[in-house]
Amino acid sequence: MKVITFNDIKKLNISPVKCYEWVEEMLMHKNDAILPAKISLHLENDAFFNVMPCLLPQFDAGGVKVITRHLGRVPSLDSQIVLYDYETGTPKAIMDGNWITTMRTGAVAAHTIKTLAVKDFYEIGVMGLGNTGRAAMKVLLAMYPERPLKIKVLKYKDQHELYTRYFKGEDGKNYPNAEFVYVDSYEDVVRGSDVIISAVTYTDDDFCSADCFKEGVLVDAVHLRGFLGCDLAFDKVFCDDDAHVRGFKYYDKWKYHAEVAEVITGRAKGRENDSERIIAYNVGLSMHDMNFANRVYEMCGNAGTEISLDPPTDKFWV
Repeated sequence: MKVITFNDIKKLNISPVKCYEWVEEMLMHKNDAILPAKISLHLENDAFFNVMPCLLPQFDAGGVKVITRHLGRVPSLDSQIVLYDYETGTPKAIMDGNWITTMRTGAVAAHTIKTLAVKDFYEIGVMGLGNTGRAAMKVLLAMYPERPLKIKVLKYKDQHELYTRYFKGEDGKNYPNAEFVYVDSYEDVVRGSDVIISAVTYTDDDFCSADCFKEGVLVDAVHLRGFLGCDLAFDKVFCDDDAHVRGFKYYDKWKYHAEVAEVITGRAKGRENDSERIIAYNVGLSMHDMNFANRVYEMCGNAGTEISLDPPTDKFWV
């Protein structure tokens, strides 16, 4: 069994476009995955332990990811993945899950935009500027390297400046197709935007009222919170897995809802016109984690550290 670290994975230099392709691959074959709902153990102060199992018979892989959040830790989120051979049940690797979690989440967000936004989207409102928010924009810009884009970034401490510098570079010349502008409030982010990407991890209230959102908008609610009013007002709601959203407050009042995987396989309607207001809740599926982990394992070659837990080899060992 290999131990594959965060740095081992980063050194592979996996492209944002490759991340997008891996996400698309799993969504096309979602019905082939054995995918129970995640188990969430919630603690005080918004801390949690989430256990996310999945089996991918088609790729001879499976395993479990554990992701934890503790607000006193930097960073507050951390995760590990144990990857198994599906046929034999033999553990293949234990690996850091932070890069995989972040990049697959960003790739799912970008995939949702490509699938459900109006085709000529231009103005993008962004709030939540941490690793996940960066990953979503990184994949999106890689998918649209020449399309002119206006990206409205919510001011927050110095994070809006760090975020913009990350993409534009010190000389401001990277991504010449993308213009980054700063706005002062959530309402400024929302008004006029064709797409809203929210990676804000915590809020008790809606960011603004539903009438602030223009016709044709897509809200990509990466971290789910802050859009309850949209649930009732919008034309369609999409998710990555129905079982994971049935407990949402207004689930029974959504006008129309379906899984994104059903849209791309032709089993459900997606966007039907440029006036529909749509919100997407991608809760996060371990099938993406396992697919990424299996691909990373294959790419690692001789990288990583071989270990053995020295399991018993005799049938009777007590």
